[in-house]
Amino acid sequence: MKQENIRNVAIIAHVDHGKTTLVDQLFRQSGMFRDNQQVAERLMDSMELERERGITIAAKNGSYRYGGYQINIIDTPGHADFGGQVERVLRMADGAVLLVDAQEGPMPQTFFVVKKALAARLPILLVVNKIDKPAARPDWAVDQVFDLLVRLGAPDEILDFPVVYASAKSGYALNSLSDSPEGATMDAISEMIVRHVPPPPGDPKGPLQFQIATIDYSPYLGRLGTGKVSSGRFDLRTPMVVVRRDGSIGPARINKIFAFNGDQKAPVDEACCGAIVSVAGMEDVTVGVTFTDPDKPQPLPVIEIDPPTIAMHFIPNDSPFVGQDGKFVTSRHLEERLKRETLADVALQVSPLGKGGGFEVAGRGELHLSILIEKMRREGYEFQVTRPQVIMREENGQKLEPYEELTIDVDEQYQGAVIEKLGRLRGVLIDMQVGPELTRMKFKIPTRGLLGYRSVFMTDTHGMGVMNYVFAGWGPYTGEIQNRVNGVMVVKEAVTTVAYALFNLQERGRLFVGPGVATYPGMIIGEHNRQTDLVVNPARGKKLTNIRAAGSDDAVILTPPLDMSLEECIAYINEDELVEITPNAIRLRKKTGVKAHI
Repeated sequence: MKQENIRNVAIIAHVDHGKTTLVDQLFRQSGMFRDNQQVAERLMDSMELERERGITIAAKNGSYRYGGYQINIIDTPGHADFGGQVERVLRMADGAVLLVDAQEGPMPQTFFVVKKALAARLPILLVVNKIDKPAARPDWAVDQVFDLLVRLGAPDEILDFPVVYASAKSGYALNSLSDSPEGATMDAISEMIVRHVPPPPGDPKGPLQFQIATIDYSPYLGRLGTGKVSSGRFDLRTPMVVVRRDGSIGPARINKIFAFNGDQKAPVDEACCGAIVSVAGMEDVTVGVTFTDPDKPQPLPVIEIDPPTIAMHFIPNDSPFVGQDGKFVTSRHLEERLKRETLADVALQVSPLGKGGGFEVAGRGELHLSILIEKMRREGYEFQVTRPQVIMREENGQKLEPYEELTIDVDEQYQGAVIEKLGRLRGVLIDMQVGPELTRMKFKIPTRGLLGYRSVFMTDTHGMGVMNYVFAGWGPYTGEIQNRVNGVMVVKEAVTTVAYALFNLQERGRLFVGPGVATYPGMIIGEHNRQTDLVVNPARGKKLTNIRAAGSDDAVILTPPLDMSLEECIAYINEDELVEITPNAIRLRKKTGVKAHI
């Protein structure tokens, strides 16, 4: 493929605005699949966790043909917790398709990814998606995108962006709202990309420059590094060296080059300037390294990453149930797995804790770290984690902490409860827009205040509210924020829970377990109604007598236990508590067992 016929474009959007569905339709309509071929929904979301949660976690590459052009698609994560991925993959793009929901307009995460695209000086192409929704307001959405670009200081040439109106789910795109969707295809988007995204720059006859932007793993080929050829020609016979992130230079060993065809990789002999390819052969290759000419090494600038804002401790499991579920339980197992993760995820930082083993793991947010925990759990790892802590800074003798800009969409009847709760969490209301259906409020709030708030928010709004946040910078420390008012019910000794005991305990608070659950000393099985912890025996049976009273044999009726997700468990615990993670169970426990609480 000639360099002038290549188009490298990133698709950027807020969570759940439909970018992965859009890519599916572009691939289907390009003719790369047979008519009778079974193709999975949300083709680019290949991770099991992505399909379950309906979000894109890891950036993906794909490619399709349109006319005589090859359009390379980069599907980027929409959540700010995976911002490290967005920054890296935008290095490979020469334009950005901004996807916006016709009803919601640009959202906080849209602000985040557009800001990154403008920093890379990429032309913006707007696709207003979901125009077939009953409450769609596409003209308003276009105006909101324009206002957003103005606020971000976009130059005039980017403010004059092209617009296409689409329904990715129905498989059509229109150049104008007055056009009929009858018989329409997605060609309007492909045509817009070809016309408004420039071919990749670079000298095809210059020295080789190829920077790794993402890392993948193959059980057959080992580590695969993906990036764009920024200069020169790339083939297996070309002599090259690798310039690492610290500036050191070493020999490079490449034995396979893969181009993208749809969402699949196909082996090729060479790659021209501007092509996006994956390479195999170096087990120590990592994000940000540059393959270049050995005689005149010219590394590309090292990728800058937003600093982590949240840290938590990953420590080996020392509960009485250790080793019952997991295959990997030692500190060495933890170290190997976490180091492997940092090679692919440069936004993650891992450092040893020293005495007692364990590691401090720092990331961009709760979701960033909980996804890592869930991946490790499914791989057979067994360990414990502490409550997340916000990473503080000190400048000019002043203590600083990270802040988030929180955007909330709620029905008017719930806004009072939301404002009251966020006020306690040091949130400051900075903007409010009352709409015909929902009220949109913007708060500036310390990151600490948002830890565990999502579940409280969903309860207060009866599941009808929407909250999103994006990193807003550093600000002065606002003092202590209370995490949890209530104490917990702590098990006194190793027993299996019985219904009769739980029936009596449920009057004292909310239970987290049902009958027939094995427990150990120090394990948390519920929340106490009061502020103090309560030591309990969840196996206490009914006293037997030889006298039968009326109604004494009635069935025990238990309230269903509260089933908390991994994220909710992590946010729930206090400083003296842990979450025990195993492949088959998630348990809450006290750090020092039950003795300190009797």
